Formats: sequence, structure tokens, C-alpha cells
Amino acid sequence: HENDVRPMGRTATGVRGIKIANEDRLISLISIQPDEAEMQVLIGTQRGFGKRTPVQDFPVQKRGGQGVIAIQTSGRNGEVVGAVLVSDEDETMLITDQGTLVRTQVKDISSMGRNTQGVTLIRLGENEQLTEIEAVQSLSGDEEDDDQDQQPAED
Repeated sequence: HENDVRPMGRTATGVRGIKIANEDRLISLISIQPDEAEMQVLIGTQRGFGKRTPVQDFPVQKRGGQGVIAIQTSGRNGEVVGAVLVSDEDETMLITDQGTLVRTQVKDISSMGRNTQGVTLIRLGENEQLTEIEAVQSLSGDEEDDDQDQQPAED
């Protein structure tokens, strides 16, 4: 919680937020607002696997915590490349190191618990890896509005 960190001056070095083991690294930082408690975290791995997990499945920790497992990594799915906050109405953009872009609806991705390997998000070619995952707000409602704006006015 924000209240667990005391205010400091500009030159202060800060306080420990999380303990990270030598072999671990920070991939994503997601700040959850009270009105976003029903949202989900979409996680993607190098080999194109991923899943959605409800925010409630991630426990709140104190400063200096070591975190929790968000997805099982293995030779099958590779390392985690990203995690983003999404809702069922959103879409996601999957980007590979070969320049492939795939846009898909979040609601079509399976929702699973934290300690699972996930499902296929994108089929990759040989020597291709998923490098980025981003949430995109759906434009389906906006396209209808654009069509209405382009119709000639009636006299």
C-alpha cells in the first residue's frame, strides 16, 4: 500500500519495494486502483504462451516481499516477456522479434490461476519469439460512431 512508504526528500535513496533474487528480473509494474479490482493481468511468454489471471489472485505484500509466481515458466513456454492490466472489453497486441503483429480480443484468452503454464496466444515460426504484449482499448464501438459521422446530413 502507498501508505507503507514514508514521504522523502528529492535526494533520498528511497526504501526497498521488493527483494529480487540474482537470477530474477523485473518485467512489468502494474498499479491497481480501487475501481480496477475486477480486472485481470494478461501475461505472455517468449514462446507465445500466456493467460489471464484475476487481480484478486495476487496477494498484497509488505515492503521487501519477494512476490508470487504469476505463470509457470519452462522449456515449453520460455521466459515471461510482459504483463498488462486488461478487461474483457480490451484487445491485446502481440509483437514478435520478426515483426509479426497479432491483435486479438482479450475475452478469447483463457482465464487461469497463477500457478499454471497458460495457453497458446500466438503461433510462432521457427526461431521466432514473442517480445512484447500490450493492451489496446477496443475500437469496435468507435467504428460505428465514425460511420455515423461520415453520413451526409439530411435537409
